[in-house]
Amino acid sequence: MKKIVLMALGLVAATAAWSAGDSFVNEKAHNNIRSKDSLRRGAQTYMNYCLGCHSMDFQRYNRVAKDLELTEDEMMESLVLTDAKFVDKMEISMTKEQGDAWFGKAGPDLTVIAKARGVDWLFSYLVNFYQDENQANGWNNLTLPNAAMPHILWEMQGIQKAHFEEVTDEDGNSHKEFKSFEKVVEGRMNDTEYRDMVRDLVNFLDYSSEPAKLIRMDYAPWVLLFVSFFTFLAYLLKVNYFRDVH
Repeated sequence: MKKIVLMALGLVAATAAWSAGDSFVNEKAHNNIRSKDSLRRGAQTYMNYCLGCHSMDFQRYNRVAKDLELTEDEMMESLVLTDAKFVDKMEISMTKEQGDAWFGKAGPDLTVIAKARGVDWLFSYLVNFYQDENQANGWNNLTLPNAAMPHILWEMQGIQKAHFEEVTDEDGNSHKEFKSFEKVVEGRMNDTEYRDMVRDLVNFLDYSSEPAKLIRMDYAPWVLLFVSFFTFLAYLLKVNYFRDVH
């Protein structure tokens, strides 16, 4: 019960922390939580690039290993990059005070961020970083303007600049409208490869927000089959019970 309450509080906190600003969501994630290969790749990306700043306090390594069909040795050798134990929570050593001092704002816990924001928002956020010399960290984001987070995946995606156009609405108010990105530095991956990597990462975040979803999806066909069979029996019973009623 305590864990459920804490997860609910985490969801509320994540929603509140990331709800400011305009949300520019222009791409669909199209992730597939049934794909264990995708989840494993997403977990590897998360461990390598995200876990240093973003904890998953309501997730454990052994639960991830079980759901992703990994042995303890596979999990500890390929995905656990710290001295954490197999049964430990996916916590980080950086404190909130350190995060605030180093980045201006500590990174939020991401256990339930896919529930708070949605997978399409997360996918758009991770592909919409662009170089901005006016920002302290040198980066900005279309989906979450003025985000404190730097673009940690820039080596894979490369560096892009955003082009805006001044437009005037019907009331005579002018504002900048996004037009296009211009790639100024190529990354290790092309656009398709980078989006596939982000899709796997978002898929892992989607799984982590509700690990029981995998169990529900496995049981769902059997439940529907039972309901259908029970409905058929109930219909036969009704026909038999009312056949002499005129």
